[in-house]
Amino acid sequence: MPLTAPGIALALAISAAQDPAALAHRVQTYYEKTKDIEANFVQTYTYAAAMHGQTSSGMLRAKKPGKLRWDYLEPAKKTIVVNGSRLVQYEPEANQAYLDEHFDASAMSAAVTFLLGTGRLEKEFTLSSTAQGELTLTPKKPDSRVESIVLTVGKEGDVTATRVVDGQGNVNSITFTKLRQNVGLKDSAFVLDLPRDVHVLNPPH
Repeated sequence: MPLTAPGIALALAISAAQDPAALAHRVQTYYEKTKDIEANFVQTYTYAAAMHGQTSSGMLRAKKPGKLRWDYLEPAKKTIVVNGSRLVQYEPEANQAYLDEHFDASAMSAAVTFLLGTGRLEKEFTLSSTAQGELTLTPKKPDSRVESIVLTVGKEGDVTATRVVDGQGNVNSITFTKLRQNVGLKDSAFVLDLPRDVHVLNPPH
């Protein structure tokens, strides 16, 4: 008996959901071809203990090798820059900054490093997927930073949203819009000069 239209749709959905390796490969390929990227973001962090969320928004920029910059604009300004082994978190309203000159970028989760085309999703995670283009990643090795990750994947392999649950049950959800690939970001975009009178603190751990 030939499949009806709903039957065909169901078969396609099942097929898509059973092919997480192909979806992960699409993500990996997209970001391996990405020299730099920038996007607007909205981030909601939900604390498991309090069961309430905190929403922020701003701009993300990333460039190979090893450069990330998060500029938070709302509700309070904050800038986080990773440039090789240097990490700076600057909070202008408090006139304070966390500075780490020996930051181990390799300690970053693959939830972030895929943006730089590093790490292999299939090596670090057990994969599953849905027909809606969501790729679920579960760490193969116990990691208190990550219980699970859900990536919403676009047609080209671009990630339009992430949802990370950590070992304590806190949920960090980020949606990306106006994603722009290979725009020619300059290295100077990842150099953050701090004011002379800023209060420098030890890096958070």
